[in-house]
Amino acid sequence: MMPHSNRIPLFVETIKSIKETIITNIVLTGQVPAPTFEEAQRADMLLERFSTAGIECAADGMGNPVGIIKGKDPDKPPLFVVAHLDTVANRDVDHNYTVKKNTIIGPGIMDNSVGIGVLASLPDILRALDLFFASDIVLAGVVRSIGKGNLEGIRFLLDHWRTPIRGAVCIEGHKLGRISYFSEGLKRCEIECSVTPGAGLKHKSPPNAILVLNEVINQILELRLPQRPLTRVVIGRIRGGTKHGTAALEARLSLEIQSDHADMVTAVCNDIQDIVAGLAHEYHVHLRMKNISEQLPSRLRFSHPLVKATVEVMKRLKLEPVALPSESELSAFLSRNIPAVTLGITYGEEAFAPELSKIRIEPMFRGIAQIVGVMLAIDDGVCDEPALD
Repeated sequence: MMPHSNRIPLFVETIKSIKETIITNIVLTGQVPAPTFEEAQRADMLLERFSTAGIECAADGMGNPVGIIKGKDPDKPPLFVVAHLDTVANRDVDHNYTVKKNTIIGPGIMDNSVGIGVLASLPDILRALDLFFASDIVLAGVVRSIGKGNLEGIRFLLDHWRTPIRGAVCIEGHKLGRISYFSEGLKRCEIECSVTPGAGLKHKSPPNAILVLNEVINQILELRLPQRPLTRVVIGRIRGGTKHGTAALEARLSLEIQSDHADMVTAVCNDIQDIVAGLAHEYHVHLRMKNISEQLPSRLRFSHPLVKATVEVMKRLKLEPVALPSESELSAFLSRNIPAVTLGITYGEEAFAPELSKIRIEPMFRGIAQIVGVMLAIDDGVCDEPALD
């Protein structure tokens, strides 16, 4: 049993007592647009919140805002708490947030503005809980995370950090009860099709770029993908054309290859490249596939003390742990043999219209309590003997 396990459920009411501070930080940081590669203004806002909370803070060479809560033992390596700054919401979307009795509504709130707001609030939360740590606590809002960002922010931060790192907690807005201690191998790709008017041997009129990509999808669906190691191709988005009555001359397909084994990701990627090359020749169109981002599979064993401690914390808070793979900063830590987990803060809904996305306020306090509980477990030494697969 962890030394602090009996106290953890009591944290919830104390955290709730500074509800206004937490919501203020979520709104102030979340209302600043932060599409990938354009996070500078939100980074400045997070630094301002760190400064207001009275902790040392600065941005690194990549623009990651970093705050440090000093620990009592300078000989102990630091523990990291990280959340990604960027969101999928474009800058031209209305970023005004609406706070209701039990919800906050606005673009990027689930992924990952609530995570950044909680990160900004941690100095005040730990102060309210009267908690002190042996290790320094490094609070990092990382840039260039999602999509084409390809985790560049966290990779830069870890590559340039000069001391060992004791362990890490990665925080995501959604969903409370998730525990991620492994990441799949994946490769995100885009396939672009451009048609030159008058092209095409098989058609009296130019090929339709969307229909060409449809044939790409058909042939991908015919690939024989193994169940062991589990391998998938997820078709995420297709865009193209200009109006209803005109055949599309340009179109783009976004997909993701996922597998428990890195070699399988590479093999499927090669198969899809062959499909693309064959159809480009057959239809006489410009068809190319480019890689957007990728990560290698990595994991902690379920028997690792950090995983066991995290499950204990969650059960103390009457949460039912659900193991899910993570595409977040987790893989950057695990690939460097740094024990880490990803946790969700609350429940919510991601809407197709970004401005309608929302999170629930009340569950958030248990979500924050679990983060603090896992931080205490790391400070008590559960990561001091790494046991990575």
